[in-house]
Amino acid sequence: MEQDKLIVAGFGEILWDLFPAGKQLGGAPANFAYHSGKLGAEAYPVSCVGNDEAGREILDLLLQKEISGDYLIVDPGHPTGTVSVHLSREGIPSYVIHEQVAWDFIPMNERLTALASRLDAVCYGSLAQRSEVSRKTLRKFLGMLHPGCLKVFDINLRQHYYHPELIHESLLMSGILKLNDGELEVLSELFSLHGTEKEKLEDLLERYSLRLIALTKGEKGSLLITPEAFSFLESEPVTIADTVGAGDAFTAAMTTGFLKGHPLEKIHVQATRLAGYVCSQAGAMPEIGDDIL
Repeated sequence: MEQDKLIVAGFGEILWDLFPAGKQLGGAPANFAYHSGKLGAEAYPVSCVGNDEAGREILDLLLQKEISGDYLIVDPGHPTGTVSVHLSREGIPSYVIHEQVAWDFIPMNERLTALASRLDAVCYGSLAQRSEVSRKTLRKFLGMLHPGCLKVFDINLRQHYYHPELIHESLLMSGILKLNDGELEVLSELFSLHGTEKEKLEDLLERYSLRLIALTKGEKGSLLITPEAFSFLESEPVTIADTVGAGDAFTAAMTTGFLKGHPLEKIHVQATRLAGYVCSQAGAMPEIGDDIL
């Protein structure tokens, strides 16, 4: 697979993150597609924007950032998504995610059906499933993937937009789980996970027959675990601008490395390095030099 160009997609929200200093293009699937593309994949965000100025600005910016808009649908009935972002002194974001927006209404169509048959991996989360329309489309889309396609559940718990059944069903459909330490605490409560972090992850691996779990813990480092191997790495010391998009960069590097068959330790180093760099830059999609890639 090393000689072939990987084809990946991020399904779900695309939006404007409204920071105190101005707006930034965001949404985990779009961030995932951006970083996967920088890592050499043919990468697509699958989402909806409104037929409004904010939507047109997103389409224009995707062109500037060399992200394909081939699978972005323009929804004439709902506005482009926005998120109000507040940053703490440490650069940690909190969000107000506005509802009834275009990415809540992603429809299934022939273009998505054709894309499903081509993919090596698709990444999705819980937030994109908060509405019935997008949730049903995602389930249909996942059902159309070829058997070898890697399904990555970047759990992305936000506000009240999740419940145990949704998480359980998403895990059953997935091959890889990506979560942070706060999200592990939530899953521990919901699914009665006990013991150390490693023991909880081993429990999830076994329950859901997962191939890989990634646990990110901010400045405390990160863990990667498969049924056969385990890796812990400390975070690289960086001056943090903000942490928005760092987890999505980690997921992109982890996914591309896994698809290429790299050893777990190499995957982990690459993901940690890219995530650390994104933390040192403003916004989720900074320019990235070849030295980082």
